[in-house]
Amino acid sequence: MPIIFQRMLSSDQFYYVDGHGVKNYKTRFVFFLALLSMILLVCSLGFLTLHFEQSHPDATVKTYADAIWLMLMSSTTIGFGRIGPVTVGGQAMVMIMFIFGVGIMGGLGALAASKILGFSDTNVKNRELRSQNAQIIERLIQLEKKISQQDKTISSTQQSIEKAMDDNLDNK
Repeated sequence: MPIIFQRMLSSDQFYYVDGHGVKNYKTRFVFFLALLSMILLVCSLGFLTLHFEQSHPDATVKTYADAIWLMLMSSTTIGFGRIGPVTVGGQAMVMIMFIFGVGIMGGLGALAASKILGFSDTNVKNRELRSQNAQIIERLIQLEKKISQQDKTISSTQQSIEKAMDDNLDNK
């Protein structure tokens, strides 16, 4: 991984470590990273598509704006309209955009929906429940030890009382 990204990812402003030792990346950072990836993908695949399509006589992609439009329509699965790839290279670029673009767009949508609708992370809830269960089990073990000690004390006291009563009866 390039050193720039390592420094970005190791910075405290992009994530926090919860009480269970798990790194939780901040939503703004993830959204920014996905948006930046999408912009780079659209621009680079658009450039390559234009490169492939420009030389073909039947090409509908004639400008960089057409290529960007094609990539945006591919990433959102809306469709091409009047602009579409005619070369194998252009079609390959669109296929790559379908695969990655739809994934990134879906991720951005899911991220926005989780923030707007307030969905919570079930992994965090599960970690909290495991932590609570561990505390309950630890407390249960302590209580069982105390009960066991008290049982021994009661048994010992009961034996002492019985012995004292037997001694008292023998003395009479």
